Amino acid sequence: MTRPIPPPLVLSRLDVQRIEALLESPAAADSDTSALVAELERAQLVEPSAMPRDVISMNSTARFRDETTAGEHELTLVYPRDADGSPGRVSLLAPVGSALLGMRVGEAIDWPLPGGRQARLTVLSIQYQPEAAGDLHR
Repeated sequence: MTRPIPPPLVLSRLDVQRIEALLESPAAADSDTSALVAELERAQLVEPSAMPRDVISMNSTARFRDETTAGEHELTLVYPRDADGSPGRVSLLAPVGSALLGMRVGEAIDWPLPGGRQARLTVLSIQYQPEAAGDLHR
């Protein structure tokens, strides 16, 4: 059985530089970063000013629909230092955080829930993307 080919992944060159530095830091030592590293290796890098507006980059806030409940949620993808436990913030080093990076509007992801359940989240829109807002050096 062959594995499905993942969709193309576009990432900001600046995000990738910061993520690579993070991966070399003690903050990443206790995390399994293999999936994130694999994503970085297959990504097409673009300058922040050329980042497509429909892609989740670092510090982006996006709306999702839970396909199992039809409920909607808003999440912001953050670096570990900014993952303060407040609702709606997910660290890049969390498994789902790594999966969110580079997702496009219309794409879906399986989200692990407490108790071993899973939800399927579909990206509905991006409320804020630093590159689209002109925050190129955040």
